[in-house]
Amino acid sequence: MTLDNAKVGSYIRIVSIPDEVIRAQAIRLGIGEGSLVCCMEKLPSGPVIIKNGFQEIAVGRQLAKSIEVKVS
Repeated sequence: MTLDNAKVGSYIRIVSIPDEVIRAQAIRLGIGEGSLVCCMEKLPSGPVIIKNGFQEIAVGRQLAKSIEVKVS
């Protein structure tokens, strides 16, 4: 499953971030492969808002389609 298909309110674990540049940027934000995050909101035709600890991060929809996750 990819991040753009996650249900709002569900806790998900990041399985894979395929692009090395995106992976490095995500690590700077405290999100890496194996991180447990919560899907807070999905804006229509817009970003997916995820929460990691007390930090909320907006992930663009196209990028969210490339990030593999699993429900935890």
